[in-house]
Amino acid sequence: MFNSESIIFVIYLLFMLGVGIYFFIQTRNGGEKTYFLGGRQMGPWVSALSAGASDMSAWVLMGLPTSIYALGIGQLWIPIGLFIGYTLSWIVEAPRLRSFSIVANDSITIPQYLTNRFLSKSKALQIICAVIFLVAYTIYAASSIKACGTLFHTVIGINETTAMYLAAVVIISYTFLGGFSAVCWTDFFQGMLMLGALLIAPIFAAATLSGTAATEMPAGYWSIGTWQEIISGLGWGIGYFGMPHIIIRFMSLESQKSLKKSAKIGIMWTLLILVFATLVGIIGRLMLGYDDAINGNSLVFITMVRRLFPGIISGILLSAVLAASMSTADSQLLAAASAFASDVYKPVVRKDKASDKEMLWAGRIVVLAIAVVALLIAADPDAGSIMSLVSNAWGVFGAAFGPAIMLSLFWKRFTFEGAVAGIVVGAAVDIMWLSFLASTGVYEIIPGAICGLIAAVVASKLSKAPGKDVEALFDQAVKAVNE
Repeated sequence: MFNSESIIFVIYLLFMLGVGIYFFIQTRNGGEKTYFLGGRQMGPWVSALSAGASDMSAWVLMGLPTSIYALGIGQLWIPIGLFIGYTLSWIVEAPRLRSFSIVANDSITIPQYLTNRFLSKSKALQIICAVIFLVAYTIYAASSIKACGTLFHTVIGINETTAMYLAAVVIISYTFLGGFSAVCWTDFFQGMLMLGALLIAPIFAAATLSGTAATEMPAGYWSIGTWQEIISGLGWGIGYFGMPHIIIRFMSLESQKSLKKSAKIGIMWTLLILVFATLVGIIGRLMLGYDDAINGNSLVFITMVRRLFPGIISGILLSAVLAASMSTADSQLLAAASAFASDVYKPVVRKDKASDKEMLWAGRIVVLAIAVVALLIAADPDAGSIMSLVSNAWGVFGAAFGPAIMLSLFWKRFTFEGAVAGIVVGAAVDIMWLSFLASTGVYEIIPGAICGLIAAVVASKLSKAPGKDVEALFDQAVKAVNE
């Protein structure tokens, strides 16, 4: 049970806990803004790799490569769509979101920003957003915890559910203690580890292939895919414009100058990650052949690494799966906690009377509660695969928040009523499409985002135009972007 791989895992987990304790000591006297947004002091390297690592969860090392391994080249449209969406989010969305969030009463969460953007006193939008956050992030975090359980069970042989509990304890601990700063710095280290593992594994695997490997592949493997696969794959890119745990990094940057540098780093990192994750899937199929066990448990990367490298090296490389799982789960837990504490507990439950210390503990309790529910979902054998859990949560976020956030940044006539309508309709259509029309083969984020956009525009046109003060806020934020 305890081999060189397991020793590496233990060292890695202790290191993550150490980061959490360090930032707990450093920020224990800080307030709500420090815990949930790092005081807007994140540098370009940390922000870029943290945004990437929080995005590229275990699915990029387990779900995506295995999908390509099992289904073929038609799945390439997913990484293509993701790269396009991620690049556009940094170039188009990030500069304005950072500026708008500061001008909009120094907002520290997405629901807070959307409310302050319209100078609204209504708490309806914050409550709606917080509810969506809690549901979707619980599902999303479950996929990361499930990946940790699969990894420990496969590599070390311990019970999968026990492994999930262990991973959840570590993730909760450093998120609970260190807040946004701990999450960003652990994500930074984890992002570097993920990139290193994905660069090394397929290159070494390719060197072992024989010249006849490609001829043994089924003919349909090399097909570019059906129109549903193409549209659905490209549709994944829509998610980036409304993914709170990713775009919150745009708001945390220390300056617009840092943002430009972060964009270059983040885009290049993501390109490398997606290219080499794709290669893991293709080369894994050539090297390993098709195996139901590999496909069913998303094990192509893990199997490849364990066959190629001795224990210590494979332990380091497989720690990248832990890194991918934790870097996303921690960001999701913190984003959901900040939404509840800042957007529901403080303004609705406590009527803006909560102290900074009370807010911190409210957020920490929510981190714990969401993690427990996510753990129960992950432990359920009928919960679905890692990839399916991610795609479900990704779809809800992209359809609900993507259109509303982009309209808030680029359309002066956009209204509070339009934002509420867009978010509610986008989320509802996404969920209904998944429930009743999944058999069409079209990813639910596409109809969800389209309907959300239409609802937001129509509701804005039908509602009263923004006042002069709201228009002035818009102009001030746009001016700040260009300075």
